[in-house]
Amino acid sequence: MSETFPDLEIGSVNPVSVLSRRITASLFRLRRRSPFLATLALFAHYRPSLVIPTAATDGRDVFYNPHFMAALSDEHFDGVLLHEVLHAALLHVTRRSHRDPRRWNIAADIVVNGLLIAQGYSLPEGHVRNPELERFAVEEVYALLPQEPSEEVVPDLLEAPPDDAEAAEGEGKQNQGLPGQKGKPRRSKKRVEGGTLGEAEKAAIEKHWKKAVQQAQAIARSQGQGSLPVGLERAFGLLEPAELDWKTLLWRFLVRTPTDFAGYDRRHVGRGLYLETLEGESLKVYIAVDTSGSVDDALIRRFLGEVQGILRAYPHLEARLFYADAALYGPHELKADGEIPPPQGGGGTSFVPFFEEVNRTALEGVCVYLTDGYGDFPLLAPQLPTLWVVAPGGLDAASFPFGEVARLF
Repeated sequence: MSETFPDLEIGSVNPVSVLSRRITASLFRLRRRSPFLATLALFAHYRPSLVIPTAATDGRDVFYNPHFMAALSDEHFDGVLLHEVLHAALLHVTRRSHRDPRRWNIAADIVVNGLLIAQGYSLPEGHVRNPELERFAVEEVYALLPQEPSEEVVPDLLEAPPDDAEAAEGEGKQNQGLPGQKGKPRRSKKRVEGGTLGEAEKAAIEKHWKKAVQQAQAIARSQGQGSLPVGLERAFGLLEPAELDWKTLLWRFLVRTPTDFAGYDRRHVGRGLYLETLEGESLKVYIAVDTSGSVDDALIRRFLGEVQGILRAYPHLEARLFYADAALYGPHELKADGEIPPPQGGGGTSFVPFFEEVNRTALEGVCVYLTDGYGDFPLLAPQLPTLWVVAPGGLDAASFPFGEVARLF
């Protein structure tokens, strides 16, 4: 390693080799404390780099500045290591899409730091923290941040590896390339034009971390930790849908690929019913708000507040709003900065008119129905994927004949 970092040689001691041992020691500490997080950490490669000021990740590897890491206490060393591992495992690099890199980085830091602090880990001074936002998905945090956030952040979500980072031989092998192992220099150029991940590399990274999460769950269970803390389960999508914050579920719902809809009529895939990213500008969402007599005014206001939350969090959507009791009122075209029309209804409850209208007029998109769940369902499932957002005390999830169910808390 001295050929790459000659200025780090001090006598016969190579600080990078020392840090290699510290990383190994950190992994042992994590294994005793959290088998789940320790297993995730084993799926990362760790590379020294003098280009970055602290630590960073490109979605798979973790890069660290030896001077910065050497100055950390063991407690902060573990926290920084896990901070980058969680960025990678939660796919914060591949999920950014078209969003502003700095604002996205701040949102991702808020989420990761909140998770770590909730698990009792410690981070160096100056880390970004927002307790009011950290329980949300990173896309929601991004949407709720101001256009020009005031937080200062050292960018640690990289579009490409640092110029001076080395790759270990056998790159694909788990945990190859701890600091101190030599290998061929990594290519420093951007992965594709524009500095964004190519689809093949994005898919490979997502597959890598999906395998890591599955193995981490298995190891946690084998060591008597069958149930993870709720924050981690929510972040990695390991909770049952009814226990998830519904807007977090909506994000996952919108970005699924066709293969995620097992059993769905594949003839519809060719019509563009699903998008693999949030990059599209024309994803259509058909929103129904239950205004039947069983839904009081306070709950309708809450439903409409949630509709506004959809528009703020997902400004690229083309949203059409319907009010529905036993009849259907609408559609109303919604804009992120526009007003929501006053509700109509107050009669009996039937979900049939909404889905008949969608089946008749819509070729693509998704349906979101905010309701207490008590009403008449159509005999056949609709052509489009459906997410039910159910009020507290509403119908139990098992009673919905189709779609996915999330619950307001």
